[in-house]
Amino acid sequence: MSEDTQEQNQELADEWAAALEEQTGDAGDAQQEDPWAEAMEEQAAAESTQQKANPAPVAQLDDDGKPRKDVDLDMVMDIPVTISMEIGRTRISIRNLLQLSQGSVVELDRLAGEPMDVLVNDTLIAHGEVVVVNDKFGIRLTDVISASERIKKLR
Repeated sequence: MSEDTQEQNQELADEWAAALEEQTGDAGDAQQEDPWAEAMEEQAAAESTQQKANPAPVAQLDDDGKPRKDVDLDMVMDIPVTISMEIGRTRISIRNLLQLSQGSVVELDRLAGEPMDVLVNDTLIAHGEVVVVNDKFGIRLTDVISASERIKKLR
């Protein structure tokens, strides 16, 4: 990851932590402290530790099928991807779709309280729950799908 990207990520984590601290009101009162503030602090600490650690080498093959030793992932680290959250789906006929108006309710295939799907470029990568900080929505990841699980789904 480039230093600018790391700094931006740290600034964003700091902003969320500050917003969560504001939301709790009295940050000194341990009984009223928001658990999300603790989670954000843990995440920021984990990210700073992860940034200091060297990434594990990724095995790549050259044209001869032999493993390449020098792999530079910096080039792909700044490629933008689309991340979206899905709370549910449903199938309805076009007739029913055209009858929808303001105030209509569409039933989804999920129960209340179930985790949302986190998709990156329409590929499921995690599940999470909605959080609200300073009138903005966010998502706290509760379960991340492993790379091997995602590969299995492609077959």
